[in-house]
Amino acid sequence: MLRWVSLFLFVASSTAIAFDEKSALRESQAAIGRQVGEYALRDVDGRPVQLKEFRGKPLVVNFVYTGCFQVCPAATAFLAKAVADAERTLGPGTFRVATIGFNQPADSPGAMKDFARRHGTGSPNWRFLSPAAATLPQMVADFGFRYEATAAGFDHLLQVSIVDADGRIYRQVYGEDFGTPQFTGALLQLAQGKPVPAGDLPAWLEQVKLLCTVYDPSSGRYRVNYVVVIELLVGASVMLGGLGFVVIEWRRRRRRSVT
Repeated sequence: MLRWVSLFLFVASSTAIAFDEKSALRESQAAIGRQVGEYALRDVDGRPVQLKEFRGKPLVVNFVYTGCFQVCPAATAFLAKAVADAERTLGPGTFRVATIGFNQPADSPGAMKDFARRHGTGSPNWRFLSPAAATLPQMVADFGFRYEATAAGFDHLLQVSIVDADGRIYRQVYGEDFGTPQFTGALLQLAQGKPVPAGDLPAWLEQVKLLCTVYDPSSGRYRVNYVVVIELLVGASVMLGGLGFVVIEWRRRRRRSVT
């Protein structure tokens, strides 16, 4: 399978069919704040699952197709690491995860069970699900997820949707190896009941504060993670020191050119 990777997307085919990544990204971003509808799915054992059953806690949703042999498995493995990191920070059971197979009827409960066995995680809060083919188009539209069939598979947006406890899409995270602080930060905002708008200065400051917070299982509360604080301070000192050196060198060379 020939793969082309951009900042947010991959194309999983060798055909010349163009995937409109800008339009796909706009659709994905437009889904933020949207209420996800009620949909019936099946778990890996074929038992019925309603999407509304996940209400009450934040939910992480990603879409895969089980016939993918490279990108979907790699993205799922990275998501597993991000989920494990987030569970260590927030505490076990704080949020849930659902991986949904969008290639119906190929992504059957049996196929999803095999995919989960080969590429899944040890988290008991992670479900691998198959949607009903009839409701699949509306469901992926709710999540702002677009995919297109090709001769070699599918082209699709590589996204992870973070849904709040009421079933509204709170954040979209993109890429095969996104920044885990961005992922954990959004979940922590929801867990603490402190959602913030994306993309503004208060949101950035809130992210910095969240990075300095870690869940303490002994007390059941969040505490300051001094290791992260020290790392941030050291990083900032190095950056400022480097910037100062650049300014001094620039001034020295400018004086030489004048004389």
